[in-house]
Amino acid sequence: MSAVRVNEFGQRVGDPVPGWEARAVPGPVVLTGRYVRVQPLSSAHYADLFAALCGPEDGALWTYRPIPRPSTLAEAWMHFAAHVDDPGLVSFALVPAEGEYAGRPAGLASYTRIEPATGQVEVAGVLFSRSLQRTRAATEAIHLLIRHAFDDLGYRRFEWKCDSLNEPSRRAALRFGFVYEGRFRHHMITQGRNRDTDWFAITDADWPDLRSAHERWLDPANFDAGGQQRSRLGELTSATA
Repeated sequence: MSAVRVNEFGQRVGDPVPGWEARAVPGPVVLTGRYVRVQPLSSAHYADLFAALCGPEDGALWTYRPIPRPSTLAEAWMHFAAHVDDPGLVSFALVPAEGEYAGRPAGLASYTRIEPATGQVEVAGVLFSRSLQRTRAATEAIHLLIRHAFDDLGYRRFEWKCDSLNEPSRRAALRFGFVYEGRFRHHMITQGRNRDTDWFAITDADWPDLRSAHERWLDPANFDAGGQQRSRLGELTSATA
């Protein structure tokens, strides 16, 4: 832990950040891993995303999203198009390399709250099809987005936020190694309901050890012939704390 710094007025101040300059805004980049390709969202993906995410059995996927499950392609088209048209979002389709939707979009994620001047960005609107959930592709997609922000763009802080009642999302944040930072009470209204929002973050100081943990988990050697993990990601990331 660094020593407390005191300025000429006797006030405690933060550590200097030498040579800091504003970072580039994330763009529509393609990120390719072993198990998934993360590519800029476009209208070419909407029909496949509707098929993967909006079936009658998929209502639970939409509980914590701004709108309920779209029941028609036209409704889904408007929702996905809003991600592309929003200047505050950089949105991506998640295309797994294996499984039911191999080679087709089966999930969605966006960068938002992008602050190049201070080097912070949030991953938001993460939506995995039921067949993509709890897969190597899903984990690698988030890893690639975090890695791009830190390693390619030089950001200092990567955020994850979710409805405080969304237990799967809270568990996922902790599994990836995000640190819980608190709860914003009465933060917003979603589908007519109150939403308290839990905040999590990874900093550039956290990232080197977490990146190694992610890479260890994603290594093919971590899986047996049946695809079962040998080490859990949460165990690997918690060991870095």
